[in-house]
Amino acid sequence: MTQIFDETGKVTPVTVLSASPNVVIAIKSKEKDGYVAVQVGAGARKEKNISMPVRGHLKGLGNFMVLKEYRPEKVSEEDELSKMTPGTAVGVDVFAPGDKVVVSAISKGKGFQGVVKRHKFKGDSRTHGRKHSERAPGSIGGGGRAGGRVIKGMRMAGRMGADRITVKNLHVVAIHKEGNEILISGAVPGRRGTIVEVRGM
Repeated sequence: MTQIFDETGKVTPVTVLSASPNVVIAIKSKEKDGYVAVQVGAGARKEKNISMPVRGHLKGLGNFMVLKEYRPEKVSEEDELSKMTPGTAVGVDVFAPGDKVVVSAISKGKGFQGVVKRHKFKGDSRTHGRKHSERAPGSIGGGGRAGGRVIKGMRMAGRMGADRITVKNLHVVAIHKEGNEILISGAVPGRRGTIVEVRGM
């Protein structure tokens, strides 16, 4: 993250995303596949780490880390998809400053955490003889609750983070075509190096 200033001196916190051009891999049609969509590839990986069926599917277009399909939301977008051909590069110029976007990514993993950190439990007081259980979860069941068993969805300790998070109503602040960078207002989920999905609203 960083910050930029506009003409009036107003500061805006932004996240700089490196957006290498996505390459169209395949076009799905109703006649052949039963639905309309475009499949794009992004990122890079070694060829030895790609299975033979996926290599054949890529048809030499590149060794991509991620393959993703997008379905059009409007009928007019279906006509635009039909004009695309495999190998077409989609760059950051599809966005413009001021566009509203939806950003999705895998959030940072925080490991195994207790209920205070994971679920914002208050914890108990450290007075009146309390010894080692200030951050303990407390009762998790009982005979008068669900027949004495632990009910589903009980908030307990466990792995925290590493979830797919979607942030809406962000907007594009600037586009750097020469560096394939897109500046988005505010924070986006994930660590450095996370694959981030940016979609228009």
